[in-house]
Amino acid sequence: MDNRPSHELFSRHPNNPILSAKNWPYPANSVFNAAAAIVDGKTLLLVRVEDFRGISHLTAARSSDGVGNWDIDPAPTLKPEPENRPEEIWGIEDPRVTWLEELQQWAVAYTAFSRGGPLVCLATTKDFRSFTRLGPVMPPEDKDAALFPVRFGGRWAMLHRPVANLPGVSADIWISFSPDLKHWGDHQEVIRAREGGWWDANKIGLSAPPLQTPQGWLVLYHGVRTTASGSIYRLGLALLDLQEPRRVIRRSQEWIFGPKAQYEREGDVDDVVFPCGWVTKDGIVFMYYGAADSCIALATAKLSELVEFLLKCPGD
Repeated sequence: MDNRPSHELFSRHPNNPILSAKNWPYPANSVFNAAAAIVDGKTLLLVRVEDFRGISHLTAARSSDGVGNWDIDPAPTLKPEPENRPEEIWGIEDPRVTWLEELQQWAVAYTAFSRGGPLVCLATTKDFRSFTRLGPVMPPEDKDAALFPVRFGGRWAMLHRPVANLPGVSADIWISFSPDLKHWGDHQEVIRAREGGWWDANKIGLSAPPLQTPQGWLVLYHGVRTTASGSIYRLGLALLDLQEPRRVIRRSQEWIFGPKAQYEREGDVDDVVFPCGWVTKDGIVFMYYGAADSCIALATAKLSELVEFLLKCPGD
């Protein structure tokens, strides 16, 4: 059964939502915005969990089929440490994970909420049980970050979304480079929010980490439309050059997925679909997304169809 509107490229799983606070082994207000990876043959989600103070931490959940029978860590997997890391005083959230083959480690980019606002932090892990924190790598206000899995000209690259907080200034996706994962520079805007009445005008941000395909780096991003009744978070696609990720090859004009189901339209924050992770299995993309900041849902698409759709789109 294809349960998607005619213009959407992803199909919602019939078991949605696949995870919510009622599944959690300890008290939680909501679970959402999970990173995704294949680890030891299982799908691992590194889930944002919000407690009843409103402070978030990260907890791992594992499943053989990526849909059900989740084995959830009985306690938080990665907790904020404000006593040692003041940038985490109001929690950590919205992780993205990338396998760095060269280092034989996973890199976790996450948002820490400091007194000065949200900022990007990095950690590394081999097993999602113990982590090495690298600390803040971007000052506030910055979030929605993920690493590319390879170096470019000897340097690591990261997409992220700084915000100037000035009237009339848009929130756009930038790229930065580093020789060591700690010191970042050569910052450049790579995907700009559109202007006017577009679905992705004024504010966009990276969703899942960039996915390598023969045609280019597939980028999933969210756009925020402000309406009289609030904001609507929808998703679009872009394709970046394999060798020069600062160059946009194609970008979708229409959104390719948006809040339609009740669990996406009603929750702690209405009208939100917010993926932080996707994985591929046998040519199928499994996109895990936070729905209305209240639960986790799953949608799937053929990777070949996503790329084929993008190649028919105009350049940015």
